[in-house]
Amino acid sequence: MTEGVFAFILWVAVSSIFIIIGIYDLRTDKVVGFWSGGKRPEVAKENIKAYNRAVGILWIAFAIAYILLGIPLLAGDNSPYIVITLLGSVACVIALMAVYVLVIERKYCRK
Repeated sequence: MTEGVFAFILWVAVSSIFIIIGIYDLRTDKVVGFWSGGKRPEVAKENIKAYNRAVGILWIAFAIAYILLGIPLLAGDNSPYIVITLLGSVACVIALMAVYVLVIERKYCRK
């Protein structure tokens, strides 16, 4: 097995953790947190399911995009396509935070 294939398998394994987080968020009845530190947002009781669903879908979409960004790893060592993985990962994380703050937080969380 080449280094590129091994790297991609690890990439998918880490991305799968985000899919598991998303599935958990979809199924739970308690308000889920997004940021680290254990602080949960204030969500109206009637919006908890919708909020959790939105956060769960966000994590799953992020994981799928992240898996797709790992495809250039299959090209092997010294591939110029790794730039896509590096820059795409940064953009994907920034997009994740932006969607949460600008869409989900504004729609479901109390100020």
